Amino acid sequence: MSGHSKWETTKRQKAVVDAKRGALFTKIGNQIAIAARAGADPAMNPSLAMVLEKAKHANMPKANIERAIARASSKEGAALIEETYEAYGPGGIGIIIETATDNKNRTIPEVRNTLQKNGGRMADPGSVMFQFERNGVIFIADRGEEALMTALEAGAEDAVEEEDGIEIITAPTDLAKVRQSLVDAGLTVNSAELKYVAANKIELSGEDLEKAEKLLDAVDDLDDVTAVHTNLG
Repeated sequence: MSGHSKWETTKRQKAVVDAKRGALFTKIGNQIAIAARAGADPAMNPSLAMVLEKAKHANMPKANIERAIARASSKEGAALIEETYEAYGPGGIGIIIETATDNKNRTIPEVRNTLQKNGGRMADPGSVMFQFERNGVIFIADRGEEALMTALEAGAEDAVEEEDGIEIITAPTDLAKVRQSLVDAGLTVNSAELKYVAANKIELSGEDLEKAEKLLDAVDDLDDVTAVHTNLG
């Protein structure tokens, strides 16, 4: 089983040169502030360590990172709420949308309107979620048989080589441990995070695929959205 999809790969490749870098930093900053609630020392807080890895890969300035960590103990940081929504998109694809917001009354209408404008709709809780499994997903820049074997020996459930590296699937509780093993082995970890991975993919083509990707991009661009997961193949 792999969490790989063409849309996710394209998004990953574009992230480093994202023209909307300010918006990307805002999203990562919110994730840092939430993770840092459990402690500001990444050596003692694996969740924070993993978000900081994402920040580093996005070339987020050190000052932005420090401000985000400081927010964790502020009134602003305490007001951040994590909410997850379910939706359907063009071609019947399922979508899970994770958000971090200080105002649900702003976020919910933004998500709903963006879906409706792009051929999607909100779904009842549980109607999409059952198609996904919560997994740890690690992406390393290394390739080759040796890197694959290192990942599997570190405790990965699955490892799939792609054009730009290897995607590794772990049990949620093993994510931090496997990530650290890969780092210790000298592999280049670009990201390590919990994701909703679809058990089965829906393949679209032509106009349906274009509409689906446009919708996913539009939702992902919302300031309060921290992650978008889909069963689009």
